[in-house]
Amino acid sequence: EVQLVESGGDLVRAGGSLRLSCATSGFTSDDYAIAWFRQAPGKEREGVSCISRTDGTTYYPDSVKGRFTISNYNAENTVYLQMNSLKPDDTAVYYCAARADYYCSEYEYSYDYWGQGTQVTVSS
Repeated sequence: EVQLVESGGDLVRAGGSLRLSCATSGFTSDDYAIAWFRQAPGKEREGVSCISRTDGTTYYPDSVKGRFTISNYNAENTVYLQMNSLKPDDTAVYYCAARADYYCSEYEYSYDYWGQGTQVTVSS
């Protein structure tokens, strides 16, 4: 059974940085893509990054490009999301998600497994 557990969410001031972790277990192959989504109160869930465990290809939307970096460490079974230059608009619950395919998708419905989420709050 695939399990995803997020951690690292916190309260931080605008301009600060955070690193989120997604501890993974239960994968039977490396042909998975791992993504980070976020959902702010009253807003739809949106993807903020994705990495293919197969070939390391990454994806970022324009809203976070240049500020967020996703990385995968197979030896630790952990995917990280480094978030720099944080803005109040980045405040949300951040979720880790996995899909049983080697390439990334920006659509949440294409992900099979989800973590419980971790709260990130950015104060102005």
